[in-house]
Amino acid sequence: MSICYSSNFISLNHQKSLSLTFSSDSPHFINLFPVKHRKSHHSIKFTAERLKLFASLTPSPPVETAPSSYRSKSPKDVNVLVVGSTGYIGKYVVKELVKRGFNVTAIARERSGIRGSADKDQTLNQLRGANVCFSDVTNLDALEGSLNSLGNSFDVVVSCLASRNGGVKDSWKIDYEATRNSLVAGRKHGASHFVLLSAICVQKPLLEFQRAKLKFEDELMKLAEEDGGFSYSIVRPTAFFKSLGGQVELVKDGKPYVMFGDGKLCACKPISESDLASFIVDCVLSEDKIKKVLPIGGPGKALTPLEQGEMLFRLLGKDPKFLKVPIGIMDFAIGVLDFLVKVFPSLEDAAEFGKIGRYYAAESMLLLDPETGEYSAEKTPSYGNDTLEEFFARVLREGMAGQELGEQTIF
Repeated sequence: MSICYSSNFISLNHQKSLSLTFSSDSPHFINLFPVKHRKSHHSIKFTAERLKLFASLTPSPPVETAPSSYRSKSPKDVNVLVVGSTGYIGKYVVKELVKRGFNVTAIARERSGIRGSADKDQTLNQLRGANVCFSDVTNLDALEGSLNSLGNSFDVVVSCLASRNGGVKDSWKIDYEATRNSLVAGRKHGASHFVLLSAICVQKPLLEFQRAKLKFEDELMKLAEEDGGFSYSIVRPTAFFKSLGGQVELVKDGKPYVMFGDGKLCACKPISESDLASFIVDCVLSEDKIKKVLPIGGPGKALTPLEQGEMLFRLLGKDPKFLKVPIGIMDFAIGVLDFLVKVFPSLEDAAEFGKIGRYYAAESMLLLDPETGEYSAEKTPSYGNDTLEEFFARVLREGMAGQELGEQTIF
């Protein structure tokens, strides 16, 4: 059943106990908070519905589309389908599309936001200006039925879907299967271009969500090779502002800034949600972004955690006070979890979350230069005007409202 409406990295809470938490909104956000117990996930069965998903890979009559035909139209005549529309980036993409005059249909869950905190009315208000269709992207039949009920065709699909917690099963369910459902359903309704919000970290895939994203990317590129009437733009952003803002209020309250090692293990060129949304919307019409993988960061130089902390203390007018955590602590925890998961399979996600934390503690969110095998700040493209310093200053004044991290406690 579906109902459609139309409407105009790392932080640490250094108190008595520590736990690694992961943002449900994006796999890029890591936090450390007091422990809360969660129920383990049940194993996923290979159902008939999943068989249908894979069966849809088999050849079907091609959709008659011309890759450049819609690009000659005015934005008001271009129909754009957005999935992942209520996520951290997705809601800004919808806003930017509406601002530029596109005819936008946004797919949303009946309960959206962090832990389903937003009801239908709140979602309609958040996505005003777009046609909002409540459906389930994880169910191909439900999604196709929803789009059939609209009676519209689409020119472009924009996917801002991302795993809610980065767990093994959720990564494949969202980053691969749900995203692929959106491609299949969008193609059946005429879409000739697919804009994918991916992540720059997939260039060094050590985690399950990265493998799931890469599998879909590979299928997307293969489809474009086989069908000359279809194209794609794969956007791989660096770190988001909110993933770096988890310690702002703690430092404001007098706590030290926590970093792993010497604070120079990694670096990033963070980009704001509005700048990234603008870049993604550019991909809808720009001919120079067709059939390309597009790494993108924000303006300015790459910043290490040490430099981010120094920036924060400078804004506060305080002397820097750092707490350096040995990276080996995470390695030990991961080793323990990897051992325990062999005995207790229900700990599979906990082990994966530990690896996610370790990854973002040590790996730079920059372009990985294939020639040198090293991360390159110089070769990481920049876009937009918003800076991390401006973001920190705003959070110091106003708090993290609207930038909340959807947390999933791990251990």
